[in-house]
Amino acid sequence: MTSLLTYTFKNLPNTSKWALRFCMRPLSSSSQVQAAAGTTKSKKTLAKPNIRNIVVVDGVRTPFLLSGTSYKDLMPHDLARAALSGLLHRTSVPKDVVDYIIFGTVIQEVKTSNVAREAALGAGFSDKTPAHTVTMACISSNQAMTTAVGLIASGQCDVVVAGGVELMSDIPIRHSRKMRKMMLDLNKAKTLAQRLSVISKFRLNFLSPELPAVSEFSTSETMGHSADRLAAAFAISREEQDEYALRSHSLAKRAQDEGLLSDVVPFKVPGRDTVTQDNGIRPSSLDQMAKLKPAFIKPYGTVTAANSSFLTDGASAVLIMAEEKALAMGYKPKAYLRDFMYVSQDPKDQLLLGPTYATPKVLEKAGLTMNDIDAFEFHEAFSGQILANLKAMDSDWFAQNYMGRKAKVGLPPLEKFNNWGGSLSLGHPFGATGCRLVMAAANRLRKEGGQYGLVAACAAGGQGHAMIVEAYPK
Repeated sequence: MTSLLTYTFKNLPNTSKWALRFCMRPLSSSSQVQAAAGTTKSKKTLAKPNIRNIVVVDGVRTPFLLSGTSYKDLMPHDLARAALSGLLHRTSVPKDVVDYIIFGTVIQEVKTSNVAREAALGAGFSDKTPAHTVTMACISSNQAMTTAVGLIASGQCDVVVAGGVELMSDIPIRHSRKMRKMMLDLNKAKTLAQRLSVISKFRLNFLSPELPAVSEFSTSETMGHSADRLAAAFAISREEQDEYALRSHSLAKRAQDEGLLSDVVPFKVPGRDTVTQDNGIRPSSLDQMAKLKPAFIKPYGTVTAANSSFLTDGASAVLIMAEEKALAMGYKPKAYLRDFMYVSQDPKDQLLLGPTYATPKVLEKAGLTMNDIDAFEFHEAFSGQILANLKAMDSDWFAQNYMGRKAKVGLPPLEKFNNWGGSLSLGHPFGATGCRLVMAAANRLRKEGGQYGLVAACAAGGQGHAMIVEAYPK
């Protein structure tokens, strides 16, 4: 079935002019972003009367690694435990002060389905500290953090650790459903005759393994295929996508070399060397990137391995507190967590447009405009996804026809956008990226002297999230 967006765009009058209106200037990977260190700009604060201020004291993450590399022999709770231990070391928070622990994950290891609890016990937290695990695709740790915000805002807790983890090096692979059914029936059989009857039904095709789904359950379409369609619908060229991916890798490499990725903590992998930095940052050249073949829609697609995020192992954790509790304990928080918003769209045609829909809603909720935002941190699933969102946000036509708005959302200035790289280059452990985004925004505001950061991400199922992060006064 032809995509609704694609069909609409192809049937617009004078489509070439429409495409030109939406085209962005090619992104230069060599553009230099100037970080203006200084005091936080003087703007209004988003504190609300009679509502607790909630702060991020600090946050850490393990190095994000390509799946199948140094973390390949671990289990998810090993990485989550490492993130928790790193957070304890970074903040020196007493373990008995933590009221609750929440982790996000997507592809669960069946032995540790509540990975938050297993990681917490492994990191030495009291068995009296409750912990639970949430899942919301690529915004799972976003959900962990906002759940923590809810617990603190309601007065249920004062101190919550939120985080996320993903280990793509070892995903659960099941027997086929027919094989599983036969094994269960065999287990129930009580006599030899019953067992032989069950075994007689065995066929060789029962041995075909069942891999975790890489497609949307509701549409049977892979996210990469959807990204390719989205790029075509918004007239985004292969060259534009490659240029954006190169920008991401180049900025990430510079941030890594300059020591700006301060949330990364070293991790001694059992039986291996200590891992100290992300290993997926690989600036290439447009010529080399152009040689790659389409990954999803062949032979004419534009989404390739070079302009897509890669399968990643990693974990993250942040310490979230009520402001009065943090100050009483002598902490100087990094940022306030302010308004946030979750959205959902059609998972067929608007699977990856969550940031476009969530951004104006969270800005309006906070009483801010695009011009108030000093640091944008958007999740980069694909270059085409990012560029499609930017074009949609800069379109009055899209706003009026799809979002029910009178005017466009507005285009985030690229000089404020993902200045230290993004998921395309740093990596994307599904359950852990949200915490990385928040800490990137908080650390950038601190470094660059800004006041407001906007974090946004898309997720499987056509969902999305956005949150306002406000720098804590120096």
